Amino acid sequence: MAELAFKTATELALMIRDKKISSSELTEHFIGRIEKWDGDINAVVVRDFERAREAAREADATLADAGPLHGVPMTIKEAYDIEGLATTWGFPFMKDNRATSDALAVQKFKAAGAIFVGKTNVPISLGDFQSYNEIYGTTGNPWNPDRTPGGSSGGSAAALAAGLSPLEAGSDIGGSIRNPAHYCGVYGHKPTWGIVPSQGHAMPGVLATPDLAVCGPMARSAEDLALALDVMAGAAPLDEPGWRLELPKPQKVSLSEYRVAIWPTDANCPVDSEVADRTTALGETLSKLGAAVSDTARPDLDLAQAHVTYLTLLNSIIGADLPAHQRDAAQAAADASDPGDLSTRTVMARGAVLSHRLWLVHNNERERLRYRWREFFRDWDILICPQTSTPAFPHDHSPMLQRTICVNGVDQAYFQQLFWAGVITAPYLPSTVFPTGPSSEGLPIGLQAVGREYSDLQTIDFTRLLEREIGGFQRPPRFA
Repeated sequence: MAELAFKTATELALMIRDKKISSSELTEHFIGRIEKWDGDINAVVVRDFERAREAAREADATLADAGPLHGVPMTIKEAYDIEGLATTWGFPFMKDNRATSDALAVQKFKAAGAIFVGKTNVPISLGDFQSYNEIYGTTGNPWNPDRTPGGSSGGSAAALAAGLSPLEAGSDIGGSIRNPAHYCGVYGHKPTWGIVPSQGHAMPGVLATPDLAVCGPMARSAEDLALALDVMAGAAPLDEPGWRLELPKPQKVSLSEYRVAIWPTDANCPVDSEVADRTTALGETLSKLGAAVSDTARPDLDLAQAHVTYLTLLNSIIGADLPAHQRDAAQAAADASDPGDLSTRTVMARGAVLSHRLWLVHNNERERLRYRWREFFRDWDILICPQTSTPAFPHDHSPMLQRTICVNGVDQAYFQQLFWAGVITAPYLPSTVFPTGPSSEGLPIGLQAVGREYSDLQTIDFTRLLEREIGGFQRPPRFA
């Protein structure tokens, strides 16, 4: 029965439609796996088994009305509202918060026929490369529970990798879909900003679409990413009267048709040699398959300044919700800094107390980045680059600003790791993280396939074609 747990959502939906298995049987199977295997992983932290069983029985009775996910059980990141369940974002003061309605993404998945068996763990405020909090505890990586599964969609990626769920949805502002996908060896897609509405993935009372942040799918195959993105994408409620989404469909049928730029490492955030070598080796594979490949092509922009733009915009969002004493501390740090200090800590402090006037300056710089990337993607279809510098690291719950990550024997600042996510996030580019196989330590290595704005279906389809050549998701050994 382990084979069943690791089938794709697409395969499971077909099995239900062909009456090879019932939704009730499949739902019971995943409930049983969660109860058996989720002990030291601790991924599915909010469980809704009885309502899932009821929904499965209803799905079996209405099979003639099947949608693309009819009867398929799934989980979703804790930050999404499901009526009656806790939505805390990991905040202890939110532990008794119960959603009064479903998030828009949940509504869309239900309309497609999906059944929710529970929600998956997150870090406090969705703000970490790890997933732990006082309410639910720590989530472990299925490849090694002593390592992080990533964050903030760490529970989502862990549930997929362990075969506890066939499909997930996360969110991403600093790699929160891509980072866990890389660490856990699954697929994750950060959509072009604005194509997936986020209503119901927010703190209570927040209605406006946030800057930079996106909601998107996570899965064990590129095919499932495409299916789930089709379910999730579309107009936000206020835009529905006049807004339509028509993403360009992939036109290429072979990897040999692609023009691919390879970016293995960068001085702004050096990458572990094994991750960089994997990136280079993939370029060599693509070249042998007939693709046009370059390891020197880069967008015409100052990458260090692009990172400053991203960090500033990111921390202006984070700073809006800081308590007064933390804002005062950030203001003091910003005031005391040298104007030429562009260190990560100083840029983050300045961003946290950014005036609207200066926000407009950085927003204009973001627009410049978007034009530069558009020019780059006139010549290249896909950019392959790391998601972060290393495979999954050991759990580290020390104060964030004191943390470091060791890369090739050198300690990097913890939040320096945002470079690889942020250089893609600031200009709104779509990115699909795909697995490339384990490291020498037996930990997954994932890479980003990045494309021009709105080429989401192409970046996903590129990884589908690539899966045929290099393989895709692999089960962690203990769950095989």
